[in-house]
Amino acid sequence: MPTAPAADQLRLLDVQDADLRIQQAEHRRATLPVLAQLEALAAEDAELEVEAIARGTEASDLRREVTKAEDDVQAVRSRKERDEGRLAAGGSNAKDLQALQGELEVLTRRLSDLEDIELEVMERLENAERVEDAVKARRAEIATRRGELEQELAVEEQAIDEQVADAKAERVRAAEGIDAALVSLYERLRDQHGGVGAAALQGSQCLGCHMSLNPADLRAIEAAAPDQVVRCEECGRILVRKD
Repeated sequence: MPTAPAADQLRLLDVQDADLRIQQAEHRRATLPVLAQLEALAAEDAELEVEAIARGTEASDLRREVTKAEDDVQAVRSRKERDEGRLAAGGSNAKDLQALQGELEVLTRRLSDLEDIELEVMERLENAERVEDAVKARRAEIATRRGELEQELAVEEQAIDEQVADAKAERVRAAEGIDAALVSLYERLRDQHGGVGAAALQGSQCLGCHMSLNPADLRAIEAAAPDQVVRCEECGRILVRKD
């Protein structure tokens, strides 16, 4: 059984306390609620970015369709106006006038059809632009909220970093001069047991695993010399006797 001054063993509890505060603070830093909010907003914004590209492409295509529809309408309207002018001017024989009248009827129907197409495409464009604008507006909201959350995160992280720095400084002071072999054993056990390598013995209970020692193990610990480093038979951590 290794040995270390009883005073060093007691000071090891201060080291353990500082290490736990460091570990807990770093866990809080890594699991701040604001981080989850930022992650959710980033995921939403990534989806909206894809949506914005799709809607922008759709709107661009529809603008070209509107331009073509307007050109088609204007071409038929111009031809119809020209024929109406010729018809109003007269001067042609009956057969030509009849043919011109027939063409005007065709152009009128064609113009009506093209105007319906133009209107339908313009409505589709209006809807696409409305969706595109809504996506842009939501992305702007997300950008604003992310900026606010990032400021909040910086403040919270700074506060935790200061707590960690204070705990690390206390840890250095607590560990200064402690038996090197005892510290080495403590560090090894701490790695094995989730950050807790040493715990106080309170009555018959190990405060590391919160298990009660059986009477035989407790008698052996009580009989051990103060400088002997004893271990919990249940969890293997260093047991520090305070009395």
